[in-house]
Amino acid sequence: MNTVLFDLDGTLLPLDMHRFEEEYFTLLSKKFINYFPPERLIKYVWEATLDMIVNNGEQTNKEAFWRKFCKLTNMDYETCENAFSDFYNNEYKNISKICTPSKYIIEAINILKLKKYNLVVATNAIFPIEAIVQRIKWAGLDEEDFIFISSFEKMHYCKPNLNFYKEVLDNINKKPEECLMVGNDVEEDLVSSKLGIKTFLIKDNILNRKNLEYVCDFEGNYEDFYNFVIKLPQASVNLELGA
Repeated sequence: MNTVLFDLDGTLLPLDMHRFEEEYFTLLSKKFINYFPPERLIKYVWEATLDMIVNNGEQTNKEAFWRKFCKLTNMDYETCENAFSDFYNNEYKNISKICTPSKYIIEAINILKLKKYNLVVATNAIFPIEAIVQRIKWAGLDEEDFIFISSFEKMHYCKPNLNFYKEVLDNINKKPEECLMVGNDVEEDLVSSKLGIKTFLIKDNILNRKNLEYVCDFEGNYEDFYNFVIKLPQASVNLELGA
């Protein structure tokens, strides 16, 4: 194993997703208050997000989102994109107040870098890169720690579509057996195992919306993951994880 893929929200960044969504839509609604009432904006964003989730690869997730959002709102792309970009560069930063970085994750990342592992942010690609990079920083990390960061500009699929993981692997030129996926979402992250990727389920902020039975190679809280990383050998293209 030589590469570790990380989910972002609830994994690299300790986060209550319900609270994040509340804060996000409260602030975004204020940004668009001159265009729509909050309930309509939220409806439009979720409908456009759904188009990304069902994207079949014919367009980027960014294209899928804006095509649907502009159609629903009857607004032109430039106006919408500028408003969202301004939001991410200003009001969005206030959401960081609900986040507390994990010392175990920060130190685990440092150790993995010292052991020469390739690190990847394999977050669901429904946000622009500017929003994702900010959340990486909220986690006490730096975008330069990672060789690839999935975002809606780059990706053509979303989790739990297996093509999402295939596209990540294509981007980093890695085989499934070279990788470990670390995440807190039973459905969206553990599905990567179907490709032959080893999995570590982070249970501090576990998400199991459908109450699915699951199997993973490793599981535990942040401290458990830190201890797991300490025991890992130097990265190797030939080493079998767990051997």
